[in-house]
Amino acid sequence: MSEFNDKVILVTGAAGNLGHAVAQGFSGHGTHLALLDLNTQGIQHTIESCEGYISAKAFSTNLIEPASVDASIAAVIEEFGRIDVLANIAGGFTMGPLIQDTDDKDWDFMMNLNVRSVFHTCRRVIPEMLGNGGGRIINVSARAAEQGKGRMGPYCASKAAVLTLTESLAAENKYDNINVNCILPGTIDTPQNREAMPEADFSHWVPPAALADVVMFLASDAARCVTGAAVPVYGQS
Repeated sequence: MSEFNDKVILVTGAAGNLGHAVAQGFSGHGTHLALLDLNTQGIQHTIESCEGYISAKAFSTNLIEPASVDASIAAVIEEFGRIDVLANIAGGFTMGPLIQDTDDKDWDFMMNLNVRSVFHTCRRVIPEMLGNGGGRIINVSARAAEQGKGRMGPYCASKAAVLTLTESLAAENKYDNINVNCILPGTIDTPQNREAMPEADFSHWVPPAALADVVMFLASDAARCVTGAAVPVYGQS
């Protein structure tokens, strides 16, 4: 029997490429899947692609709106009774202009999508985990968090913030059986990235399923002594 059997796994961004892969990875272990995204049709597609779960339910959620996050987490608790693993997969990437030409809207878009979403879910889920005796949280930062790149300022800054937030959350909760870690993906092999970079060697990129394996490791008992880590998953890029 899998160690994840009967565990409640909350995945944000469940309609996206990586969220889809993470949900698929956990589903084969007899889990309960709580899948959050604004794209409810996309979540249903994810559910239809999964096998082996006990139950799965979609929750339409705007992760940058506190009231929407609070309502969805409350609904998850009402449905499943607890949350054992929070996989904060929602996020995104955009190139941009030079910093001096970047407007507030573009800055806020990256900060909201990549950082505020993580802040909102962790703020709401951690009290539930404390009441339940512990849990695991995995966030998605990026390789770009470690070194700023030109025309990627808002993205790099937002992913660096996710890394630092992960470290703070780990420090605050390390004595309460809540492990908080993040992964640092390189270029992910998605249809969108292939379309944007058609001349690249896709074989060097990181498949979503490989990232899902790392997320599952960090949620497992094998990683019980790992917290506050930023795990690089660069592939060959």
